[in-house]
Amino acid sequence: MAAKMCIVLLLFYAAFNGLDTHVQNEVTFDQLFSRSLVNKRHPWGFVYSRPLRCFDMVATEGQFTFTSDHAHPNCGVFFIGEPNEVIDIELSTVDLDCSQGDILKMFDGWILNGDIFPSSLDHSLPLSERYVDCCTSGMAKGLFRSSQNVAMLLFRVHAARKGFSVTLKKRLNPFPCNIISQTPVGSFTMVTPHQRRNCSFSIIYPVEIQITKLSLDQSQSNDVALERPRSDCAESDDFVVILGGSVIDTSKMFPATDLCFFLDSQTQMKIGCDNTAVRLVASGKYINSVSFQYRLLERNELLKVKQNTVEDFCSLK
Repeated sequence: MAAKMCIVLLLFYAAFNGLDTHVQNEVTFDQLFSRSLVNKRHPWGFVYSRPLRCFDMVATEGQFTFTSDHAHPNCGVFFIGEPNEVIDIELSTVDLDCSQGDILKMFDGWILNGDIFPSSLDHSLPLSERYVDCCTSGMAKGLFRSSQNVAMLLFRVHAARKGFSVTLKKRLNPFPCNIISQTPVGSFTMVTPHQRRNCSFSIIYPVEIQITKLSLDQSQSNDVALERPRSDCAESDDFVVILGGSVIDTSKMFPATDLCFFLDSQTQMKIGCDNTAVRLVASGKYINSVSFQYRLLERNELLKVKQNTVEDFCSLK
């Protein structure tokens, strides 16, 4: 795949006391996803378990243990579920020395290259309530539940033979919002039932997006309208925007197009960026929904998209 998002830096946000964290090795999302999908299904009654790496991704329910063999200054574990799941992380054992600078934080979302998903504009909680510091809270054991299908652990260990154990479980989310897709191909429907919120579906690949159904303002926008709606969404409180960029924070991505009514000629786009997102903005007055399907761009398609782009908005922040 020509466009890949490499994880080079894992940064604590300012709310994490301004601590800068640098990952020692570069790992692509392709590599992380391929690791996370191994042993995804197990025989009934079998509890999957494995050691955690300093830099890891986990998509499988089970028990995971990190034990340091040397000092690990900055580490992160990304947890991901299916789009319609939320994640429970249960801290079962902790053997860290917080007084010596060891750190273990749970975060509701992902932090990547200093950017946050979901962005502060899209999450229902303020940033200060999205993380739990297991040292300052004195939480030896406890349960942490994410608001969406991704969560993460940020940790620092200063001595050998120190670590912790966590158990990952997933629960169904009846109204998924702010999702990262595990795959570059699929389909999904986002629904906001009388909720004033913004929901994004993020695909960390260059893809073609096709909007197959759009329901806003209490009307089925696929139906033949008696009166043609206005040609832009500038005055709409409820709309869908397709975004592209090189970051995971949707507030820093470039809007490729917006939709407040269904129009065949505007519902299919090729976005040659590292990250593509469908974002549903809802006023809370109506039951809004958007259905779409997506597929990975082939190499020749990606080259054409890049050649035909007047301005490379993928690199804008």
